[in-house]
Amino acid sequence: MNGTVNPTALRILLIEDDTDARDALAALLGLDGHHVVATGDGAHGVDLAKVENPDVAVIDIGLPGLDGYEVARRIRALLGRSAILIALTGYSLPEDRQRAAHAGFDDHIVKPVDPAELSRVLAKLAQERR
Repeated sequence: MNGTVNPTALRILLIEDDTDARDALAALLGLDGHHVVATGDGAHGVDLAKVENPDVAVIDIGLPGLDGYEVARRIRALLGRSAILIALTGYSLPEDRQRAAHAGFDDHIVKPVDPAELSRVLAKLAQERR
């Protein structure tokens, strides 16, 4: 962003168990001016949601242990509709999108993440919050 402040910057909680993917997404989001807190563990992500009160949580569905669907349910129970939840998954069938919606997700992004799509979704969500 060349040192400028992003007027649509969001507080983003990123929950992704793959270290490389998590680091790359966190860096990408940071370059767009967003404040990112990241973890690779679903239960820790729920705890962070309590503390951070994010605008957006980007949650990998395929987390070990507490999967992304359960993480979404728990964050939704904690924060209500104040946080926007985005599913991050390799599954893109209509029934996968429907399952994500039933778990409380607001949007669904398929891996590998297209940076332009992620930026577009976040910009749209930020605009809706304003």
